[in-house]
Amino acid sequence: MISKLFNVRNQFKGLDKPLLIIPLVLGVISITMMISTSYDNGVHLTDRTVLVQTFSYIIGIILVLILSTMDYEVFKDIEKKLYIGSLIFLLTPYLPFIGVTQNGARSWINLGVTTFQPSEIVKLAFILLVAQYLQRHKNDLRTFSGVFKAFIYAAPFIAVVLSNDLGSALVFMIAWVVMVFYAGIKGKLFGQCAAIIALCVPVAYKFMKPYQKARLTGFLHPDNLTIQGNYQVWQSKVAIGSGGFFGKGLFQGTQKDLDFLPVRNSDFVFSVIVEELGFIGGAIVIALFTWLIYAMSKVAKACRDLYGALIVMGVIGMFVFQIFENIAMTMGLMPVTGITLPFISYGGSSILSNMLAIGLVINVAIKNRGVTF
Repeated sequence: MISKLFNVRNQFKGLDKPLLIIPLVLGVISITMMISTSYDNGVHLTDRTVLVQTFSYIIGIILVLILSTMDYEVFKDIEKKLYIGSLIFLLTPYLPFIGVTQNGARSWINLGVTTFQPSEIVKLAFILLVAQYLQRHKNDLRTFSGVFKAFIYAAPFIAVVLSNDLGSALVFMIAWVVMVFYAGIKGKLFGQCAAIIALCVPVAYKFMKPYQKARLTGFLHPDNLTIQGNYQVWQSKVAIGSGGFFGKGLFQGTQKDLDFLPVRNSDFVFSVIVEELGFIGGAIVIALFTWLIYAMSKVAKACRDLYGALIVMGVIGMFVFQIFENIAMTMGLMPVTGITLPFISYGGSSILSNMLAIGLVINVAIKNRGVTF
């Protein structure tokens, strides 16, 4: 494995370059934005957000190299252990002394030097597990009972995450939907299932926490700044609108510098990008994401086995929803959920999860293109 790890040239031979280059470009943009959001009459390279983001990317690159040397088929052999272990890991924030509540959600654990969000890593385990289940039961998806069983298989993960984090639960759900659709569910049956889910929304609303309900209420009444979350969105729209076509210039964002824009290094980092780099900067970021998704879709199309293709489709579903929700949220087009912008928002858990996801896609691409080491 060590020899494979250092044989980088052959390791990535034949891969579409966007899979390798775009995450690194987004990483440069991310670190630059961390410098910008910590800018105070000068650049502070030792700011905590800058250091955490930089080291997270370094560790992420190492994890991509390691993951690329593995065979993704090995995850099939540990399905039960991975399933149980992932659920236990999701429950760790409920443990006393190490569980941490942030922004109303108890979904973090305290590691001493930093905090970590288990759901970020479990997203990938969830995709691996659902991919294996759907490959094994793809013929069952022709009936409602088969689809229901597939949902029951995934439900414990969605339920645990939903109990504290609506945004992450939606990411799990969207990834599941994309994978089930790709696995071969019939259009009519898919529509029936979607209708049932829609009918369950009012019931689910009753069990939401007050801050979650407030975010939905705020989305429906965007002009009422007394509702929780609307102030952030309002300031975000001001920042985006004031950026114009070319922006105010790097490190020159006034909404950010005057502390009008909250959570500017995480949830609303796209607002900072557009305020400082303008419509052009925002369009470039969206174009990079689009190119990356297209490159991943080519990997799924080229897969010789359904398991590998489902893994890639799960990652695509996860990324597309997070990108759309985060950017739309900053413009007031979607409710505030706390979903981060992949590869750019601040957070070690998020960056490691994103890089591991890319590592999985690269792993699948290597195997299905017959690359030898």
